[in-house]
Amino acid sequence: MAVATSEAVEVVDLATTSVRELNQRLHDLARTPGPRLWRILNPNGAHALACGLDADLEVEIEGHVGYYCAGMNKRATVRVHGNASTGIAENLMSGRVEVDGNVSQSAGATGRGGLLVVRGNASSRCGISMKGIDIVVGGDVGHMSAFMAQKGCLVVCGDAGDALGDSIYEARLYVRGKVAGLGADCIEKELREEHVAQLRGLLEAAGIDADPTEFRRYGSARQLYTFKIDNAGAY
Repeated sequence: MAVATSEAVEVVDLATTSVRELNQRLHDLARTPGPRLWRILNPNGAHALACGLDADLEVEIEGHVGYYCAGMNKRATVRVHGNASTGIAENLMSGRVEVDGNVSQSAGATGRGGLLVVRGNASSRCGISMKGIDIVVGGDVGHMSAFMAQKGCLVVCGDAGDALGDSIYEARLYVRGKVAGLGADCIEKELREEHVAQLRGLLEAAGIDADPTEFRRYGSARQLYTFKIDNAGAY
């Protein structure tokens, strides 16, 4: 649902306006004052919608989107009232991206900040190479999620696929359901009070009602990136 407000909303219908024109208007707001609230109609799976934003905007997209929606976003809030294809919120810098439905692979890939909320399920490689982004998934995530994750948090309220956290660095992974298998150097860790507090804050920020004490925490065993002379023959 769109956020109720008395402020004027700029409505753009992609049945009559090109994605290039829409994105240019949104990019111009980084330099020139303009409408703060936007509503995008008839996206029909278009790719690269609302990418590269750098202003305090709220963009409501009414329908499904294609590849790389809200990629490289800074400061803005982008809400997708539908499903999203590959790379939603890729390289997110700050701000917030929400998806009401399901998302395809590589959601939040390489994200450096901000919050990505997926209320449905996420496919494979969710949070791959994340570098500071926080991702909260209301459902399940697919295999190889958080592969080479360096920093930030991945919260999974459902189940996680195989090879979770493969080659992980220092990101924190929280899963409430089952984990099909852990990747190289990823282990289960103690869920201490500081983690419960962090998890509670992320769930509240995402608007998801879940008990943080029901989650398990996973992270790096810190073996892959530490040279050990006894293992020299294996390098």
